[in-house]
Amino acid sequence: MNIAMIGTGYVGLVSGACLAEIGHNVICVDLSQNKIANLQKGILPIYEPGLDNLVEKNTKNNRLTFTTDIREAIEKSDIIFSAVGTPPDEDHKADLSAVKSVAKSIGKYGNGYKIVVTKSTVPVGTGDIVAKIIKENQTKPFEFSVVSNPEFLREGSAIVDFMEHDRIIIGSDEPRAGKIIEELYSPIIDDEHPLIFTDLKSAEVIKYAANCFLATKISFINEIANFCEKVDADINEVAKGIGLDKRIGRKFLNAGIGYGGACFPKDIKAMIQTGKEHNHAFHLLNAVEKVNDLQKEKLLDKLTQIHPELKDITISIWGLSFKPNTDDIREAPSIIIIKKLLEKGAKIRAFDPISNKLVQSKFPNEKNLHFASDQYEALEESSALMILTEWDEFRSPDFSKIKELMKEPHIFDGRNIHHPKIALEHQINYYSIGRQDAKRQFDNVLFVG
Repeated sequence: MNIAMIGTGYVGLVSGACLAEIGHNVICVDLSQNKIANLQKGILPIYEPGLDNLVEKNTKNNRLTFTTDIREAIEKSDIIFSAVGTPPDEDHKADLSAVKSVAKSIGKYGNGYKIVVTKSTVPVGTGDIVAKIIKENQTKPFEFSVVSNPEFLREGSAIVDFMEHDRIIIGSDEPRAGKIIEELYSPIIDDEHPLIFTDLKSAEVIKYAANCFLATKISFINEIANFCEKVDADINEVAKGIGLDKRIGRKFLNAGIGYGGACFPKDIKAMIQTGKEHNHAFHLLNAVEKVNDLQKEKLLDKLTQIHPELKDITISIWGLSFKPNTDDIREAPSIIIIKKLLEKGAKIRAFDPISNKLVQSKFPNEKNLHFASDQYEALEESSALMILTEWDEFRSPDFSKIKELMKEPHIFDGRNIHHPKIALEHQINYYSIGRQDAKRQFDNVLFVG
């Protein structure tokens, strides 16, 4: 099939490359001439494992092309995906200006039956808005259908999530369009990877509901973790014990310093605002958001119990992206923590395998923030190490080297990736989230330096 993918951000680029991989002809469109020029050269705007190879392969076999010419893409395509950004506006509602602009272009350049697929995360009712705009901007009448096809891609494993999906949701009130989209996805549909049909508005709600539920699980387990510290229980054991219940499940029950990234924070806010527009108060989601905001500073609270005054104290940070296997730093806890540390006069030595340059751009000319070339360089003269992202290379470090390089042997593990006993065997004070050793070591710090 001939497809136009309008928007070459994370969702658009991954989806376009994967659709080309399963045999379709895909034209990816973006207004940014620089971005398109780079994509034509094989230079990607994001880091996602395996995406560079997928883009290169399908560009070479001419199934994947890149352009700024939205008119040509619309005219040549039977199915038009809208995958543009919907960032929060001043009121935390989803900004639909790019979605509306795409709809206007489709109305202007449509030249036959078109299936318009909304891939962007949008509030309920957006499909009706898109249909109205297309109809109002038609230069000549043509038939079209509007479909909602929300994405469920996880940064760091997006290609697998597309190809081996849990489900594909197709929201459509028109059987004709639904059948064509089913054919589009047929190479990756089977009993274990189903395609589910819903009405248009239900599909729009599904995306937000899914993200809000996952964010709720994270905030829930962090609330329980904070309680575990006060009663000398172990959150890892608690999470395992409840996660084995099939009604609950083990995923997203990892205690830590809260969620971040491009989706959960903005989608929680957008859902709350959409609720207000429909005279519905999301009391639970308001609590989820509050818990997460407080959780991002949990490690700082632990650190200041050891070092009440942080002025001129060197703090090491391992991990800057909001999760491993991505360079995304949007709403990352690291940004909040770095700002707070700098405000207190601390000196920071940070390392991330991918995101050093991106974070550096957030703090231009900051003399108290040094970006190390590797994780061990970040430890030199450090009085504390804060682990903020669970990259694999941080899971099995050389603890003897850590002890040797650090001025004071304190590890604050915001992702619970180590066992307290291993650190203690190397005479390192170890503090984590929701585990027994965290509280006990505050009462009796074992190793000073």
